[in-house]
Amino acid sequence: MGLQLDRADFGPLDYARMSERLDQCLQALGRLLERPEFGAGAPTLGAELELFLVDDAGRPLPRNAEVQAAACDERFTPELGRYNLECNLSPVAVPGPCFSALGGQLRDALATVRHAAAQVDTRVALIGILPTLRRDDLGPAAISDVPRYWTLDRRLRALRGEPYRIHINGADPLMIDCDDISPETANTSLQLHLRVPPADFARIYNAAQIATAPALAVAGNSPTFLEHRLWEETRIVLFKQAVDQRGRAVRRLRAPRVGFGTGWVRRSALELFVEGVRRYEPLIPVTSDEHPLERVAAGDVPLLEELRLHQGTVWLWNRPVYDAFTDPHLRIEFRALPAGPTVTDMLANVAFLLGVTLALAADAEWWTDALPFDRAHDNFYRAAQSGLDAVLTWPAPDAGLTRVTSCELIPRLLPVARRGLAAAGIDGAESAELLQVIAGRVAARQTGAVWQRHTLADLEPRLGRRQALMAMLRRYLKHAHTDRPVHTWPV
Repeated sequence: MGLQLDRADFGPLDYARMSERLDQCLQALGRLLERPEFGAGAPTLGAELELFLVDDAGRPLPRNAEVQAAACDERFTPELGRYNLECNLSPVAVPGPCFSALGGQLRDALATVRHAAAQVDTRVALIGILPTLRRDDLGPAAISDVPRYWTLDRRLRALRGEPYRIHINGADPLMIDCDDISPETANTSLQLHLRVPPADFARIYNAAQIATAPALAVAGNSPTFLEHRLWEETRIVLFKQAVDQRGRAVRRLRAPRVGFGTGWVRRSALELFVEGVRRYEPLIPVTSDEHPLERVAAGDVPLLEELRLHQGTVWLWNRPVYDAFTDPHLRIEFRALPAGPTVTDMLANVAFLLGVTLALAADAEWWTDALPFDRAHDNFYRAAQSGLDAVLTWPAPDAGLTRVTSCELIPRLLPVARRGLAAAGIDGAESAELLQVIAGRVAARQTGAVWQRHTLADLEPRLGRRQALMAMLRRYLKHAHTDRPVHTWPV
């Protein structure tokens, strides 16, 4: 993140100074984006993978510090939960065999972390939400001993002024109150980073917003939370509620910090950065010695560390990223995909999402004219809730807006994804192989979430809910270790 946080208590002057610096950062970024040479360079694809640490019974183990120490590998960092780790991968060039390059890194990193975890009697689980997590696993003790996380927790609680209310509908509706942000520790994801030229940012970002719904529908892997059967991708609604800074009195007046956005990007990435600063209070008011406007005036590229820090606390599902540490550029961070079930499944999700995004971006103006933003917003949440059964609104060239199920739409988008990947120069053979995994899921009607639900339904009559969830996770981990795609797993 750049700026070092060595304390967790801040006063009004700290927040005022941070707000002033954020305004300066926005002005500097606006001037920087006027430079034709800024952000020029070949596209790259990077990723961050979050994972769970569990014991032999599949229960969460709060040992991320111990596993990180055993790994002794700078790719791994603690996540919010003590039973979570994050793995940061190096960006790979998009033209060529980028998926096999990314897959090689994922497999190497997983081999490393599994070996390290075994040294402290711990196992690794790649799953959107750990099904064996229970209410008493949450609370302050679940949060990693990292100043940034404690500052986030303290500031969000102060802004909210009341307990967090988690209310999620589903087969077993859930309603709980929590005094801290620990429910967010239940979520793990695979986050993609696509480097894009600033001049192309708006059209690629808008295309990503449209493509995310069908990609999420076919990638669901989080059907339970706290032993309740909820959404196909429960992470989406849980994250929104777990860090919601809005108390009941202002909920209708202010936007949540986790969201899909408020409209299409019209001209540049600057719109999203401005919105992030104008809509949301700073949570971590740490400032640097940099004078961003002076650096821009001198022809330099400022780090804008305060803006980067603030953007890290505005959780758009597709988020703009400014990076000036090595080769200054802009990225789109795709945050909606869950972790797991296997490396092959995750790469297939990446290929489908990236391919559809790049294909739609070629004609982005038509798509944003044809699909109102509020329909794209609704598509996203319907996909998260209902997965392959979600009914989405989708434009057709000769029929206007149509309503179509994910299962009907996704096969039509596979050749679209293939064209998008081919146009980007991505290896055709590996693209075809990964997109065939997506086709297989739809044909079998089995995502990770569907497999979990069906397996739980098979086990629960004999074992009861709690033991069935543990038995289901043991089966899941056994299948996942083979790297066979989830649509081929038996129930």
